[in-house]
Amino acid sequence: MTRTGHTLAILLSASLGVAACSDSIDTPPPDNTPPAGSTSGDSSTTFDHDNDGISIWDLLKRLTDQGPPSFTSQMHACMKVHYSTLGNVLASLGVNITNTTMNSAGQLYQSGGPAMSVANYPARVRESVTISTSQASREFDIMAAAAPEIIAAMPTLPRCQVGGSGPSLFDAGNQCQLAGISCLIGTPASQAHVDLCNQTITRASTPDVGKRLAVAVMLAAAYTCE
Repeated sequence: MTRTGHTLAILLSASLGVAACSDSIDTPPPDNTPPAGSTSGDSSTTFDHDNDGISIWDLLKRLTDQGPPSFTSQMHACMKVHYSTLGNVLASLGVNITNTTMNSAGQLYQSGGPAMSVANYPARVRESVTISTSQASREFDIMAAAAPEIIAAMPTLPRCQVGGSGPSLFDAGNQCQLAGISCLIGTPASQAHVDLCNQTITRASTPDVGKRLAVAVMLAAAYTCE
């Protein structure tokens, strides 16, 4: 008999011997199984997760009311504003996006391409369509820096002039103007916009700081889903 044959014979004999000793393998009873519908701990030792799941009827109602995820993900998704589109918006609001002065809106915009995930054509990487923390932060910095230019240019902006006359964002008493806000955000503003704008100015350290913050906040609400 060859060496392989001896090895197979030994293994076969061992397996038969084990089978002859016992025809079943006892499994020790579990002693740490949590009760149904709860976690292994309690609210005093762990976060009390709800393990009961969702009712199939509640799920069907939600799908009927809201639609399937493939539909709702497109209806309620929030994509970032493309880099070039942001530049066009700023330019239409009177911002000099070619300004190279340090910390100006133009300089922050020109140097902010990587932070805002612009396309890298040599690396064959497209522009990101989802907004990230760095993108939102840079956009808000740009909007805050652009606020003085926007405030000064608002009455002369062609996009908002009626009969050759444009609105102002603020009156002589530093109160927000409805027509100016509508021009800024690109949609008809409501009294709630005016109230929040005035509240931002009132709570700021100075009226000028408050007006800059108000402009940046309203632009962010209109263009960054924040």
